[in-house]
Amino acid sequence: MAVDSIIYGYIVKEEIVQPDFTIIEEGAKGDWVYVVLKGRVKVKKRTPKGTVTIDTLGEGAIIGEIPFLLKTHQLRTASVIAEGVVKLGILDKERLEKEYELLSPQLKSLIRTLVLRLKETTKKASLIAGG
Repeated sequence: MAVDSIIYGYIVKEEIVQPDFTIIEEGAKGDWVYVVLKGRVKVKKRTPKGTVTIDTLGEGAIIGEIPFLLKTHQLRTASVIAEGVVKLGILDKERLEKEYELLSPQLKSLIRTLVLRLKETTKKASLIAGG
């Protein structure tokens, strides 16, 4: 999936990370939202039987969005690890917050519902994979 041209307007900084670099650590606090510009990342989750990979994401993938969209200071729900050299775009959190606040309460509620469903699906997938 290519990076949508609209997303480029939200990038405030780009970073290159090396293979096996932990971009997001499960259980850590953090509210940065990233887009994968080049390369691939693995989404990993801890299970009772160890850490499992639940997805591999490539160019255009948004990562780190769950705490931002839920508007809570929740801990990160999964780890994201660089599969090789990865180029990331860090999205402008302040601009995203301002534009998010302009949405209708109904649309915000829909987005929260979808994000909660994604969070729950991630949890279920990790249990199946670690089973």
